[in-house]
Amino acid sequence: MKILFLISEVEDIIKTGGLADVGKALPIALSELGHEVNIVLPYYKAAADSLQLSNTVSQQIIYTNGRNYAFDVKELNFNGIPVYFVDYPDYFNNDQLYSDDTSVSNAEKFTFFSLAALKVAEAVGFKPDILHTNDWHTSMACYFAKHSPLVYEYFAHTKSVLTIHNAAFQGTDHLNCIHSIDPSSPGMYVENDHLNMLKTGLLYADHICPVSTTYAQEIATPLGSHGIDDVIRHRINAVEGILNGCDYEQWDPSTDEFIAAHFSVDNMSGKAACKKDLQKTFGLILNAKVPVLGMVCRTTLQKGFGYLMPILEDILKHNVQIALVGTGQKDITEKLHSIAKNHPKQFVFIEDFKTDYAHKVEAGADFFLMPSEFEPCGLNQMYSLAYGTIPIVRGIGGLKDTIVDIDEAEGTGFIFQQPTPVALLSVIRKALLVRLEDSKKFHAVIKRGMQQKFTWKQAAEKYVKIYNKEKS
Repeated sequence: MKILFLISEVEDIIKTGGLADVGKALPIALSELGHEVNIVLPYYKAAADSLQLSNTVSQQIIYTNGRNYAFDVKELNFNGIPVYFVDYPDYFNNDQLYSDDTSVSNAEKFTFFSLAALKVAEAVGFKPDILHTNDWHTSMACYFAKHSPLVYEYFAHTKSVLTIHNAAFQGTDHLNCIHSIDPSSPGMYVENDHLNMLKTGLLYADHICPVSTTYAQEIATPLGSHGIDDVIRHRINAVEGILNGCDYEQWDPSTDEFIAAHFSVDNMSGKAACKKDLQKTFGLILNAKVPVLGMVCRTTLQKGFGYLMPILEDILKHNVQIALVGTGQKDITEKLHSIAKNHPKQFVFIEDFKTDYAHKVEAGADFFLMPSEFEPCGLNQMYSLAYGTIPIVRGIGGLKDTIVDIDEAEGTGFIFQQPTPVALLSVIRKALLVRLEDSKKFHAVIKRGMQQKFTWKQAAEKYVKIYNKEKS
């Protein structure tokens, strides 16, 4: 099949978060299954500066809502996959991918991009069987492919898939701020003169794929949907959760270039050296017997800091060390720095994101904390399993779909359910107790975790089944 893949980030080209991992891994996995994939991205300033590509077709012009948008199209061969860029400097030639620039809203930038990306496919002669969009940034393409007179004839036989990576972000703004659509256009999801880009896409995508089975169930409920449950319930027959994969070439303790020693499920000796290196690098006391809790994430309420912050100093009353790496909300980071200052040999917070730090934490910690408020899929719990670092997670979203509680026969981690600080503190104490008093059980959990595999090939095969279902 021919698959047009629209996304706002692709790892190794442009990245701000986990969406970029998907933007690279899933198209490659689909290509390896024999399908013809074309990716379309905005030509951000960072990409333009590093790639310096020439135009691949003549300048394209979109006339919509009384305005002309003239943009160029660049092309890059990326792991054998053509990547086309929408080069519109007025919107994308700045340092931030997603800006709070009041002169041009994010909703306008990415509504335009969604339409321009479809014009790019037509300009390069790529008529897709499947239009695969991702999150609010590209969701409007599902609407345009069926409604815009500029493109709907070209996409008349194309079926669309919308993957929901995080429904908390929906791309909303007042219609007066979104110049690339006629505000009187029919069928869009508009409330109080505000367009909701994600909900509009959900109305018109032929298939909707949240990034885990449990998250697919959660977003059909008022409590877990961030307000999209009305549309999800309306389209429930089109909803099917597909778990993201893990890049085991990048996250493999037997080959990882960022860690102090290599190890595997059959020879764990190198993990002790990784723990020592983590303690040394982070300025913690060198002691193999002290359990280390690791955490690498955005310091936001979504990642569970509402549960962690009230009990953090209670955790530090135990014989334990904590290595935390991340950036995010200022009020949280300031408090973390304050606690780290009071416990300098026991708790280290690095307000940064560096790839080598992330790998060192995954390889050197005994436990990995993911107490998320919500987690559509999550990747760090998969990395942790691969590195023999036992996840401590809340039983929601993709965390529930990838971790089995230690009390179950095939346990791979520790799960707490209630969204409270007390529940998190209780499960951490339980994990510390098992490590101290039941070494056999502790190491059995590590071994089972390291044998788990959540591959992008598995994810791609499930997407292909959906593509085929839509085409039949």
